[in-house]
Amino acid sequence: MQTEKVTEYIVNWLKEYATNAKMNGFVVGVSGGIDSGVTSTLCAMTGFPTLCVEMPIHQAASQVTRAQEHIAQLKERFVNVSDCEVDLTPVFEEFKTRVPETQEDTLNLSLANTRARLRMTTLYYFAGLHRYLVAGTGNKVEDFGVGFYTKYGDGGVDLSPIADLMKSEVYAIGRLIHVPAAILQAAPTDGLFGDSRTDEDQIGATYDELEWAMHMQEKGKAPDDFEGRQQEAYKIYLRLNRANQHKMNPIPICEIPQKFK
Repeated sequence: MQTEKVTEYIVNWLKEYATNAKMNGFVVGVSGGIDSGVTSTLCAMTGFPTLCVEMPIHQAASQVTRAQEHIAQLKERFVNVSDCEVDLTPVFEEFKTRVPETQEDTLNLSLANTRARLRMTTLYYFAGLHRYLVAGTGNKVEDFGVGFYTKYGDGGVDLSPIADLMKSEVYAIGRLIHVPAAILQAAPTDGLFGDSRTDEDQIGATYDELEWAMHMQEKGKAPDDFEGRQQEAYKIYLRLNRANQHKMNPIPICEIPQKFK
């Protein structure tokens, strides 16, 4: 990848989109991870107002520290960057008291997705106030490979500047545009469960393995073409790719036959 040229292209794409949409700037949820670190920096590089929003919900201290370090660095580098913190922990806790109690095995995942959707709502609150665009932070492997995001949570955005980049390419841009070292070195995590689990813990494969598997799928390879860990990683990728097609495909519409109209 021609990292400098790709970076310049994304920044110009963001500027052109905001101009054509007649919007004033961008709002980005900053988590302390590489994807939000790169996305917020790219938005800042446009010169448009860029609002970085922290939205902790029982967040790990290390994630909060990385997010704050990144935002402070951005504000030093770019006069168009502002920030705010919205502690959603009380909102989340109140929500849990308002829904029926359940012992379903899917409770933890459902609550994790609720965190993401509360954050989406918060970002659109600020977007509506200032006529900003909500910039998504999903990369290609997550958005179109394994569907590792929350539908109408972190998947609810106005535009996706890094969604055509593999995770390794996001890191390459992060190094180029001076995302803090603490973010570059941290293990990726969605931070939705309030514990130390990483993305790899949840998925069962590393991003390098997922990138490789995505390339193998594009080449039409089958699991039996591989053995050992490669076969295992490829099966993980294919299982998640199939299971999460409902996130990647357009919302199905029940089209009424003309003869019934």
